[in-house]
Amino acid sequence: VVLGEVGGTYEYEVIEAYKNKHITKPILAWCMGTVSEHFPGEVQFGHAGAFAVTNRATADAKNRAMREAGFVVPKSFNALPKSINDVYISLRNKGIILQEKIVEAPSVPEDFNRAVKFKHVRKATHFICTISDDRGEESTYAGVPISQVSTPETGYSIGDVISLLWCKKRYPKWASNFIETVIKTVADHGPAVSGAHNAKVTARAGKDVISSLVTGLLTIGPRFGGAIDGAASHFKRAFTAGLSPQEFVQEMKGKGTPIPGIGHRVKSLRNPDLRVKSLIDYAKETFPDTSLLEFALKVEKMTSAKKDSLILNVDGCVGVLMVDMWQSLGYMASDIDELIDSGTLNAFFVLGRTIGFIGHILDEKRLNMPLYRHPFEDILYDVSKEQTIIKEPCQSATLHSTTKVAV
Repeated sequence: VVLGEVGGTYEYEVIEAYKNKHITKPILAWCMGTVSEHFPGEVQFGHAGAFAVTNRATADAKNRAMREAGFVVPKSFNALPKSINDVYISLRNKGIILQEKIVEAPSVPEDFNRAVKFKHVRKATHFICTISDDRGEESTYAGVPISQVSTPETGYSIGDVISLLWCKKRYPKWASNFIETVIKTVADHGPAVSGAHNAKVTARAGKDVISSLVTGLLTIGPRFGGAIDGAASHFKRAFTAGLSPQEFVQEMKGKGTPIPGIGHRVKSLRNPDLRVKSLIDYAKETFPDTSLLEFALKVEKMTSAKKDSLILNVDGCVGVLMVDMWQSLGYMASDIDELIDSGTLNAFFVLGRTIGFIGHILDEKRLNMPLYRHPFEDILYDVSKEQTIIKEPCQSATLHSTTKVAV
């Protein structure tokens, strides 16, 4: 295959070699630049040599000469591929070219660095982060620069930071204030609860703040501060299903399942939990809607009629109000279920109670308290079969005659 151009006479030398049998293979040729015939003057194509100084050096003249010499010369450059194919088929049919099995060339993988550079591939990642970004000049919380969040003039609160990092959006003021109210409400409940007790005992053993804190956090669960998710889930399910408070209570009773968020060891109707009252008052004053709270209060009215300690506790109150908050913010039911299932609600208790646990730990260290050892007299050893273990604190100094007590 010969591909020539305007200017020069090398094509004529190929013609002479072909006529003199120096070249015996069929020649397919084309000289580019035939468009020059349509210009009024002489035109230079590319480099200085591509310039026809005589008619003999024009593309048309060379194409005619090669065609007359027996070369296969197509009518145009666009017809060149078809001409090549025609010559190949002709030679193959004559047996001059033997058809061999076409071996498929192995694919060569693209260089990885080049593929990344031209965005042909994306390198596999180990983590995905959608809440913050520490690339660039300044880190961001859900797209908001930290300097903007931390500047007092911009009005971002701790509740706003929580909503940005936990829910990927800044909540309106009434909602972020409620989050802060929850954190402040559950921050501590005295040294007697299991979490604070564990944290204090660990601190008195000489452990550091983090180790002591972890021992307190590990006690959080269904029986201590971990019922918020359960309360939200059960109350929401019953309310969405259209159950009446009585039907809900009967359903849970039939399953033998205590209603999460109902009941308190110390507080009762006669001795109400002022934390719950504070949360309810805030919600009724600022929330656009408190439908689930109203449902929960009707359930409380039924349960407390049986026993005055079966009241809506802090876990239950926070759980139903969080659902009311998200519904008022436009969250779909499936989105709320996802938040509940992921443990978001219990996380509010964990975050708040962490503040209190650290307070107790620092208190122990500040007071330089010694290693704690539980007193023997507070432990009942070697309980015999006929002894009755009293699970509830005695309300009276008088014991039943059948009760035996080891002294």
